[in-house]
Amino acid sequence: QVQLVESGGGLVQAGGSLRLSCAASGRTFSSYAMGWFRQAPGKEREFVGAISWSGGKTYYADSVKGRFTISRDNAKNTVYLQMNTLKPEDTAVYFCAAGPTMPRLTMTPWGSWGQGTQVTVSS
Repeated sequence: QVQLVESGGGLVQAGGSLRLSCAASGRTFSSYAMGWFRQAPGKEREFVGAISWSGGKTYYADSVKGRFTISRDNAKNTVYLQMNTLKPEDTAVYFCAAGPTMPRLTMTPWGSWGQGTQVTVSS
């Protein structure tokens, strides 16, 4: 019920910043939580962070906490992932996801996914 399109990936040097965007559309979008995931070469997909669309609550993986920030612009139906102090280990394909609102963000059944956007951090 939610369609997602990521953008904003690219090449950046270690210590730099990048902001990813995820444009969402769908009839029931307002009730959906949004999340970011990433998959690095040779590794499994991992959770990065999530945000409740209506409540503004956020949750982050320990590996990015303090460096990454999830935000939203409801008027634009868009969520963002601001990535600061990037490290080479942040290199991955980043995906946004959407799922119905649950009591806890970690319980979200991520059912809709974007196509992914490549983030490469050089050292």
